[in-house]
Amino acid sequence: MESWVRPLARVLLALLGLILWGAAAALVFGGAFVILTYKNYKSFFGDCFLLVPGWLAIVSAFLLLPTGALAICISTRNSRYQQGTFMYLLLVLLCLEASSAVLAHVYSDRMSSELNCTMGLLFHQYNGTYSHHLGSRAVDVIQRQLQCCGVHNYTDWAEAAASQPVHTGNIRAPESCCKETYSECTGDVRQSEQLYHGGCLRKLGYRLQFVMGYVFWCCIVVGFLEMLAAISNGILMKHRPFQDFRILDSATFS
Repeated sequence: MESWVRPLARVLLALLGLILWGAAAALVFGGAFVILTYKNYKSFFGDCFLLVPGWLAIVSAFLLLPTGALAICISTRNSRYQQGTFMYLLLVLLCLEASSAVLAHVYSDRMSSELNCTMGLLFHQYNGTYSHHLGSRAVDVIQRQLQCCGVHNYTDWAEAAASQPVHTGNIRAPESCCKETYSECTGDVRQSEQLYHGGCLRKLGYRLQFVMGYVFWCCIVVGFLEMLAAISNGILMKHRPFQDFRILDSATFS
């Protein structure tokens, strides 16, 4: 059995080293996606700790590069120093990825419940398409980028206008609700075919769920691969005893 276990462990370790490099690219993409999502829509996220899973994923990705290189080196030439460093890096990576996965799962549920209140408040305080208020600009940005209108749908703007003590009969949504194909759109709610119908709450919630879910499952899969690499490295260490060390006789120092 030992005649094929050790060669199999070498081949598996070399293959895992290459896969870990690919996993690093996947983690960088996921981490950058989390950070960009927060920066683009930070007015709707009250908690800046949403960035933590993204940065942890990026740090893990950079550590995966030397870890993958060590896996390939160990598969070709056994070195106790390299094997020990490799095990240490795997332990650090497992801690980082476990933290990132847990935080991504927790913040995904937490932010989804908080988005409704935050978004409802900003949309209620909207001051017009050309306002310089940060909250109003955030509303216009999210409606253009996500191609949505209102919190739940475009009728939210009609309900908001109707609740005002003084309003005209011509109810308009912000021009950021207009579809790009209608250049002369003024946001008139009666011309609903010119407006986006989907709500921003659902679309931003879906994007947040996708981003956090991507980071979560990336960390889970990469952690599983790292455990396979640790087992393969352990097999190689087991089949190569510490030949470089021997017990010294006390007579040598006399």
